Amino acid sequence: MKTVRAVCPHDCPDTCAMLVEIDDNGRAVRVKGDPSNPFTHGGLCVKVAHYEKRTYHSDRVLYPLKRVGRKGEGRFERISWDEALIVISEKLRTIANENPQSILPYSYAGTMGFLQGGSMDRRFFHRLGASLLDRTICSTAGMYGMRYTVGGSVGTNPETVDQAKYILIWGSNVITSNIHLWRYMLKARSRGAKIVTIDPLRTRTAEQSDEHIPIMPGTDGALALGMMHIILRDGLQDQDYIDRCTLGIEELRARVLDYTPARVSEITGIPDAAIERLTKEYAITSPQFIRLNYGLQRHAGGAMAVRNIFCLPALVGAWRHPGGGALLSSSGFFKYNTPALERPDLIQGKPRTINMSRLGETLANADPPVRALIVYNSNPAAVAPNQQQVLAGLRREDLFTVVLEHFQTDTADYADILLPATTQLEHFDVHRSYGHTYVMLNTPAIQPLGESKPNTEIFRLLSKRMGFDDPCFNDSDEDMGRQAIAAMKGISLEDLKQKGWIPLGITDAPFANGGFPTPSGKCEFYSDRLKDLDPLPTYIPPREDRLSNPSLAKKFPLALISPPAHHFLNSTFVNLFHHKELGPTLEIHPDDATPRAIETGTPVQIFNSRGDFLAKAIVTDRTRSGVVSAPSIWWSKLVPGGRNANSTTSEELTDLGGGATFYDNLVEVRVAD
Repeated sequence: MKTVRAVCPHDCPDTCAMLVEIDDNGRAVRVKGDPSNPFTHGGLCVKVAHYEKRTYHSDRVLYPLKRVGRKGEGRFERISWDEALIVISEKLRTIANENPQSILPYSYAGTMGFLQGGSMDRRFFHRLGASLLDRTICSTAGMYGMRYTVGGSVGTNPETVDQAKYILIWGSNVITSNIHLWRYMLKARSRGAKIVTIDPLRTRTAEQSDEHIPIMPGTDGALALGMMHIILRDGLQDQDYIDRCTLGIEELRARVLDYTPARVSEITGIPDAAIERLTKEYAITSPQFIRLNYGLQRHAGGAMAVRNIFCLPALVGAWRHPGGGALLSSSGFFKYNTPALERPDLIQGKPRTINMSRLGETLANADPPVRALIVYNSNPAAVAPNQQQVLAGLRREDLFTVVLEHFQTDTADYADILLPATTQLEHFDVHRSYGHTYVMLNTPAIQPLGESKPNTEIFRLLSKRMGFDDPCFNDSDEDMGRQAIAAMKGISLEDLKQKGWIPLGITDAPFANGGFPTPSGKCEFYSDRLKDLDPLPTYIPPREDRLSNPSLAKKFPLALISPPAHHFLNSTFVNLFHHKELGPTLEIHPDDATPRAIETGTPVQIFNSRGDFLAKAIVTDRTRSGVVSAPSIWWSKLVPGGRNANSTTSEELTDLGGGATFYDNLVEVRVAD
């Protein structure tokens, strides 16, 4: 028996250090958390604790396949790699000779590894002259909100959270989606800290918190402005920190005058007395820490909401202290050399950029039309908004679609060529995290199963077939790993091979004296760079909201959110866990269920003008009235009705960053026929 160091590759802030046990036959028999890694602390979540079973699952795609049925039927026959590469390269060459922008890559965070997620693939598409993809579907709005306030995706050192005295979990279900940070929060509580969760749902995390404050979806930015109003009204700010480390306090003071507790209460649905109490507790209990997550930025004003929340720690001087401040993402602390990996210098001509959150519109109306779609590290048939338009595009007979996958997903069913990709146990990669500060190396633990190949090798082979002779297409994965970390002081590939992970060495209070990565070096309450939108924090309401769009709300009165199910990570693991779940469910408050004659267990149809899906109702006060929740993201082919929540979501974008607005979504619910 031997042990190999690995990394969890999935879209989660914890990016766990793993140990893979290999038997004498070269088979992985166990995956466990690395007890020597301070953040992973030996534990893995329920999704990854048996990761070897996913790798060896009988449904793995292990050989190249060619479609033999209609698109969407999912009928394939096995072919050789040579045949697959010939078919793909000839088709792409024909399209590229006419207009390479008609070729579109589509990928996201199916793996968070730098190599398998964004290296040889980018080089290939850049050299080809394909359309560029703006990868916006998850986090760009929040990223922009941080950029214009604190300068980038930076924040509190997560390993100091146990020193906080007041913890606001704002729109984050930590126990489901950031479990290793919860340990630090519990340690803080054992030392007297209070934990408060702000969320439309009483999630697992809210249940375990000291207090839950239910808020209407998309109104978090207004609550933050109301808190700033009270802090400045009552003189609760840290004026010394403000004077030294911030920019624009007087302009901010004038702006928040309008956001009285009464007005904010009307917007958010939170009683004004609760807003007053929450704010005063937060302001006077130091150090204060805010953990926010990406759900709260998936609406029209998502970037501004994050910007507003990130103003609060500077206003009260929370950044002074270990454990104080706020965290959405720590990824900005990592200085990987992404241009060396992606090689933007290879870009041919001036290709257009297509927003991935508008895939349905793109497949229907792009000019020039998209004639080839290459999908990897994503399952857009399940996860992209406006699902029915996306599926209509995937059904186009004139669209040549290639999918690199582990399993025959909803998207794979529409492929012309389906290629077998390796899992994390079978390839090499380097990682960063957006929830801690360790550089990490994944070492292949086993040989690739069947004829599966790493993404890097697939695009390396395609490059050769296309006749690309640039030296960079000969780089091995280890070559690219070295290129990625070359500029990071004190970190080498040799050390990573030995240790598996290396800390960045972030201080306990990185912004105690300012030093934010903004142009001014300060937390910018006022940002010149935002003059085209609003240089000050403001409230941008959801497009679909009872106050901002009353006519729509009259027809579709319920706000739908679709947070991750406990056993799923986006659409990953759905095929492994769906038999253990109840199937798609909709949580609905008794006040909304009773007039609709809905009881727990009732099959219901959730619908709006864009589409519909089916679920079983759970009548509960875990969600607030006016809000329904459908945990997701289900593969459509595994559920009754063949649709998931994205049949109801729109392709509208956020205020900054072009992000998806999944939770800006009004629906109606009725008993299903």
